[in-house]
Amino acid sequence: MTDMSDAASIDAVILCGGMGTRLRPISGDLPKVLVPFAGRPFIDILIGSLLPFGFRRFILCTGYRRERLREHFAGCSYDVIFSEEDEPLGTGGAVKRAAPLIAGSSFLVVNGDSICPIDFSRFHAFHVQKGGILSLSLAKPLPGQDYGVVEMGEAQRIISFREKTSCRDGAFVSGGLYFMRRDIFDHMPPAPCFSLEYDLFPKLLPLGCYGFPTDAELIDIGTPERYLQALQRLS
Repeated sequence: MTDMSDAASIDAVILCGGMGTRLRPISGDLPKVLVPFAGRPFIDILIGSLLPFGFRRFILCTGYRRERLREHFAGCSYDVIFSEEDEPLGTGGAVKRAAPLIAGSSFLVVNGDSICPIDFSRFHAFHVQKGGILSLSLAKPLPGQDYGVVEMGEAQRIISFREKTSCRDGAFVSGGLYFMRRDIFDHMPPAPCFSLEYDLFPKLLPLGCYGFPTDAELIDIGTPERYLQALQRLS
């Protein structure tokens, strides 16, 4: 682990406002991030993967059953701030809505329904060294699952984002972890509801988007099948 002494001043924005419709057979009426996973709410495992690197300020983009998340984090030992949406805003709209709460020149965005176990110290150093507007963690997909594929050119610069497809050997997918420069807000669509992956990221390619390749496997719980497969992987 490399030095990341400034991590306490870097906000981690966690996307956890989705309704989790596909996971309902397992989650019931719980927000997806509170679904029990290996004996703990999934969000606790996710934040637990960030704490060892020094992160202490977490902005939760919440929507569906957001009061349950407020109850869950009452009295926790780190700083949790809530950016609440009354109707679904998509991944991009959720980050845009949280903008007034985000401090610093760069911040981390985390998908709330997946874990990609990487060295955040190295990832942050990569982001600083490249100096781009966006840095994505890149992971290996679990076998037999469809993901959008990230294509890189020289110096780890991303040259394209391809639609979801059955991933071939050696392909990289987004690990659901993004370091963003604050001026990314200047390039977001005017609409309140939009997707990071489809409506924003492709437009940022000329401004410098870089991929941080890792050997980590992306583990997500977005569907009952993926949830059960993740349990098997992590048990």
